[in-house]
Amino acid sequence: MSPSLVNFLKRWIITTLAVLVATQVVGGIHADSFGGLLLATLTLGLLNAFIRPVLLLLSLPILIYTLGLFTLVINAGLLMFVGRLFREFHVENFSSAFWAAVVIGIVSTLLNLVTGTGNVRASFTTRRGPPPPGSPRPPVDKGGGGPVIDV
Repeated sequence: MSPSLVNFLKRWIITTLAVLVATQVVGGIHADSFGGLLLATLTLGLLNAFIRPVLLLLSLPILIYTLGLFTLVINAGLLMFVGRLFREFHVENFSSAFWAAVVIGIVSTLLNLVTGTGNVRASFTTRRGPPPPGSPRPPVDKGGGGPVIDV
C-alpha cells in the first residue's frame, strides 16, 4: 500500500474513534449503525480534506479576529452537513454539533499525538532554577536561544 493511503486510513480510523466518543459524550448526536458511522466519518474526512480548506480561507478575517476559535463553527457546520446527508447519522442541532466538534477535536488531537499521525507534536521539558551560588554557569547558547514553546 502507498504511504498516502496508509496515512488516509489512519486518519479515517482516528476520526471514526473521535466521532464515536462524541456520540457517547454529547447528547443530540448519534449513529443508528456502525456502518452509518463509518460512512459519515468517511464523508467527514473527505469534506475536511477538500471543502474545509476553502472555508478556512474564505473565513480568514473572522478566524484571525477570533484567534482561530471560528474553526469550531466551521467544523460544527461540516458535521451538521454530514448529519443531513445520511439517515443513519443524526445531528439534532447546532449546539450538539458544536460540542461534538470540540470533543472530536480533543480526541483526534490526543490520538494523533499517541499514534504520530498528522502534524501534531508535543514536547515537555523541565525548567531548572538558577544555579547555586559559586557554581559554574552553563555555556550560553549563541543560536538565538531562549525559551521555546513547541506545540
